Amino acid sequence: MSGSDKIKILLVDDRAENLLAYRAILGELDLDLTFADCGEEALKAVLVNDFAVIMLDVNMPGMDGFETAAFIRGRKHSAHTPIIFVTAFPDEFHAARGYAHGAVDYLQTPIVPEVLRAKVRVFVELFRMTEQVKRQSEERLAFDHERMRRAAAEEANSRLRFLAQVTEVVGRSLDYDTTARDLVSLTVPTLGDQAVVARYDETAGLGWQLVQAVATGGAVVVEQLTSLEALPVEFAEAIQQSLLSPALPATSLVSSPQSAPNATGPKLIVLPLAGQKSTLAVLGIKRGPSALPFNADDRTLAEALASRAAMALENASLYKDLERADRQKNEFLSMLAHELRNPLAPIRTAVDVLRLKGNGHPEIEWAREIINRQTKHLVRLVDDLLDVSRITGGKIRLDLEVVNAASVIAAAVETSRPIIEESGHQMTTSLSDEPVWVRCDRVRLAQVLSNLLNNAAKYTQRGGSIRLLVERVNDEAVFRVCDNGIGISSEMLPKVFELFTQVERSLDRSQGGLGVGLTVVKRLVEMHGGRVEAASSGAGGGSEFTVRLPALEAPSEAEVAPESPTESRPTAPLRVLVVDDNADAADSLAFLLKHGDHEVRTAHDGRRAVELALEFRPQAVVLDLGLPELDGYEVARHLRKNEATRGALLVALSGYGQQEHRRRASEAGFDHHFVKPVDFAALQRILFEAHHAGSGDLIRVGSG
Repeated sequence: MSGSDKIKILLVDDRAENLLAYRAILGELDLDLTFADCGEEALKAVLVNDFAVIMLDVNMPGMDGFETAAFIRGRKHSAHTPIIFVTAFPDEFHAARGYAHGAVDYLQTPIVPEVLRAKVRVFVELFRMTEQVKRQSEERLAFDHERMRRAAAEEANSRLRFLAQVTEVVGRSLDYDTTARDLVSLTVPTLGDQAVVARYDETAGLGWQLVQAVATGGAVVVEQLTSLEALPVEFAEAIQQSLLSPALPATSLVSSPQSAPNATGPKLIVLPLAGQKSTLAVLGIKRGPSALPFNADDRTLAEALASRAAMALENASLYKDLERADRQKNEFLSMLAHELRNPLAPIRTAVDVLRLKGNGHPEIEWAREIINRQTKHLVRLVDDLLDVSRITGGKIRLDLEVVNAASVIAAAVETSRPIIEESGHQMTTSLSDEPVWVRCDRVRLAQVLSNLLNNAAKYTQRGGSIRLLVERVNDEAVFRVCDNGIGISSEMLPKVFELFTQVERSLDRSQGGLGVGLTVVKRLVEMHGGRVEAASSGAGGGSEFTVRLPALEAPSEAEVAPESPTESRPTAPLRVLVVDDNADAADSLAFLLKHGDHEVRTAHDGRRAVELALEFRPQAVVLDLGLPELDGYEVARHLRKNEATRGALLVALSGYGQQEHRRRASEAGFDHHFVKPVDFAALQRILFEAHHAGSGDLIRVGSG
């Protein structure tokens, strides 16, 4: 094939070594390879050439891959050119954005040569078939008279428009069932009177799964089928033979369709919808008795349709795998955080015991403070893990209320004060003269600002300066956290909010962290309808993080959320039952409660807890949810049913803090829900409020 006849491929990447690798991988395919090192050069190439496929790097300086794709799609001549995005950082957000810009596929670096050649080969064949359709139409035009010329041109354009519509429609969803329904709806009546997409899922025990479209009385009816028996015999046999035959090689194009001929030619074709490793499904198309049989052009068009559909179904399958992996990751993070909380609970309680029983010896005080600081640090890491799991799983719900930003600032500063003071930093806060009002979840917004303050404290040299500024700018409430720390390089600045991303601050990593805090900040700010930005002049230039939220006009007194009380009150003696299968956790918490003059008993499993409660008749029960024998929910139901324990205050302890666990605890009869390790001061306040002054009887309070 001469250079002018070769099919053209455009490869766009700002890194010369990647372009050289593409040349080596694709050299054996006898293609005309065009290279561009930026988005602008790619657009120039698209203006003068028709490409079978464009490989486009996502992360490029200046005009990135998504912007370049938008310009390519905006030009009529290249609006339907297939684009494969290449990235080293694939995630759900990038994938969704890529498909929104018309991506037909997504490849992760480093590129696997066999995969790249297989995918490019598919698009080359599709381009060649499309060009063949064009050439056939042009040849007919040269020999036919004007009326036939116009009819042929319209037919060719119709087929091209049909293929363009197929590419757009079947590629817009990442759900298999939706893609299958769209596919059969497009096929009927353009190519036949009946179309079926069929797959057989033996591993999941689902058997046959079929989606059928039938032209009936001028309308197209789409329906789900669960058996081949619902199809005509020859149609069912052709589908079964094609789908249950050995899988196609990963590098094969769609094989020649099987056909069921009749006296005038084939009126039934079945095409495998083949992915890289196996046949995903089959597409069967049938024409009725009065229709013309399939000709060569029909078969070419059907093969092009099947190729596009196969890619869409494979993308749907890959996306489903990605969702499953993401769900498993979130479940793992949640379980990991839960398991870490269990040993943290007795450690934190033991610190409180040391505080009560310490003899003032300097070495004991020194050791206790070390344990206390490191326990708090571990709790923060566990909270970050849980927040990432909840946010990415859509399990966080905001409790929105109208608040003065000053109260949120106070809470955030109080939370971050220990790490700031420990590092010897100078902290200054600047509030505007007029109150700045926002609608927010008070706790979550304080968490956002506290995370930013902690980040500044960790990555600023000892004795540094940290500033927190709050002001209203037009219709926005603007929060700025500035430091004179080590700064962020220009290469890392766009990535600081990505999950598990960390700037290499120092070799010893003495500040720790998991690289999730800023991800939590970004997601929580976006859930509030705002945005967060990072700025830095580079290494040694300090950093500035800016949070922008919609600001409110001054609200009425009734709209303002009341401030939460913070004062602690002494407890009154109660009979308290502590239940936890971790003996250290139960015994250390019981010790603290006894120190407050409470009468305390302990149990380490659910059945023993119920037996002891009937004997002890506790006024309050602090109950772990994850118990052997009977879990905490069942124990709570038993206690609520028994007359002797019905009125007891029930406090749930759990390593999980999701809304689902709080809901289940409330339904089981719990009054409060604490996440391990329990805040002992908060527990004391609850016990005090639950005690009826003077009578010794319990008054149950609202759910916590």
